[in-house]
Amino acid sequence: MADAPKIRVPKTAKKGEIVEIKTLMPHIMESGQRKDKDGKTIPRKIINKFVAEFNGKPVFSADMDPAIAANPYLQFNAKVNESGTFKFSWTDDDGTVTTSEQKIEVA
Repeated sequence: MADAPKIRVPKTAKKGEIVEIKTLMPHIMESGQRKDKDGKTIPRKIINKFVAEFNGKPVFSADMDPAIAANPYLQFNAKVNESGTFKFSWTDDDGTVTTSEQKIEVA
């Protein structure tokens, strides 16, 4: 994969609050449909799975297909009842997994 993911998670929240989470993963997302200048098919290389966990429990996941645009952006909501850590994982076709973590303090 390319650069590090960009994540937006609020630093603080109230107990039971629903927070908005935004992620952006820099990635070329090559569909396997295009050809290079010599007419050879460029191999497929996409992120095919995204998972978000909070304190080890899944809160959101998405399966991706070749039609997903480069640099996939995902936005979703999660309810937080306690302080903890969100862990985000992107899995590429070749098995590469990129992860990022963000903490949130719940008062």
